[in-house]
Formats: sequence, C-alpha cells, structure tokens
Amino acid sequence: MNITNYDLRFGTKDDERQTGWHGQTCLSVYKINMEYKIEQQLRKTIRHYNIPCHAHFLTFSCYRQLPLLCRERTRRWLIGAILEAKGKYKYALWAYVIMPEHVHLIIYPLFKMYDISSFLKTVKQSVARKAKHYLQEYNPDWLDKLTVKRGSKKVFRFWQTGPGYDRNINSESELFEKIHYIHNNPVRRGLVLTPHEWQWSSAGWYNGERNVRLEIDDLAFNYIQ
Repeated sequence: MNITNYDLRFGTKDDERQTGWHGQTCLSVYKINMEYKIEQQLRKTIRHYNIPCHAHFLTFSCYRQLPLLCRERTRRWLIGAILEAKGKYKYALWAYVIMPEHVHLIIYPLFKMYDISSFLKTVKQSVARKAKHYLQEYNPDWLDKLTVKRGSKKVFRFWQTGPGYDRNINSESELFEKIHYIHNNPVRRGLVLTPHEWQWSSAGWYNGERNVRLEIDDLAFNYIQ
C-alpha cells in the first residue's frame, strides 16, 4: 500500500488542507506517523472489565492507521457518535482527543451495570455508516480502498478491527495522568505548541474555555444507580 498515492476525500475543498503550526498537512503528518509507534497498540484479545466506579481509558484507531479523521467532516461525525453513545448508555465524558488516525477517550459509567463494548460499538458503527454513505456518493474509489473481503462477503472498514485498548481507572492520580497524556498527544506530534490550541480535544475545556466542540462532564468517582 503506497500511502503517497492516497488522497483522503472525506471533506470539501475548503478543508482539504488542515495544517499544524509548522505547516504540515494531515497527509504529511501521516507519512511521519509511518515511523511513529503509538504507545497503546491494538490489542485484539483485550477484555473489558465492567467494574462499578471505574473510569475507562479507551483508544481505538482507523483502519490500517490511515488518517481518516484528519477532516472536520469525519471529526464531527465522531463527536456526534460520542454524544449519542454517552446519552444512550449513560456515561460521563471526562477527556478526549481526536487525532488524524486514532482516538483517546476517558469515560465513566453512571450506572452499576454497564458494557463498554456496547458504547464502542455504537460510536464506531455510527461513524462507519456515515463514512460509507459519503464515499458511495462522492468518492467510490476510496470506498473500494476501504473495503475488504471476508470470505464471500465484502466489508467496509473505517476502524481497525478489534476492540482497541481499554484500561480501567479507579484513582484520581491515574485519572489526571491519563488526562495529561491525552491532551499532550497533538503537542508531541507537532500539530500545536500547547494542548489547548488543538480544537479537537478536551484541553480547551480544562483551560477554562466553554465555547468548545464537546463539553466535558463533572469528575466524580460515584454512580447514580
């Protein structure tokens, strides 16, 4: 697969060139990422531990680590899906970052009985459906690139297969360490100079901004029912 021949068309011409502070496009950032190892690698055999009063640090990636989330369009789809899932299954959102090819979330279940896999399934399926419909109408070539054969069936892949990474958090010290880690992702990548400059994370909220893309819920290790 030669990524240099790829042109990611999930956006309009108005947002085709989203750059970092040093002028990198999402595609050039991805070329760098080909040599960059994300610390939390895909774990296909991961188990979800649905323990009351535990927060969950989640990581999931785009198919083959492609920068499918470098457009505002796909990022908005993801934000909408997160809002849908946390409302449907009653989770608090404590932190997030949307990177070009992966996502970090910290969520907290508001009920004793919950299932993280249902939350993830809702988020991923919602984005994948919108992406597939968009490509069917506007870019069939890219639809083919993201379609794989599974036996006699063809399957569209927006997300990397497997559940991603899920770490339980039950202490404030670890919670704040993970929030700091999440917010510094764009800085480590060189997309911005400071965490709150990246509009697609909760760093701005923690910096006192309230006109943000996705609001953050109160931090409290307790549950409703």
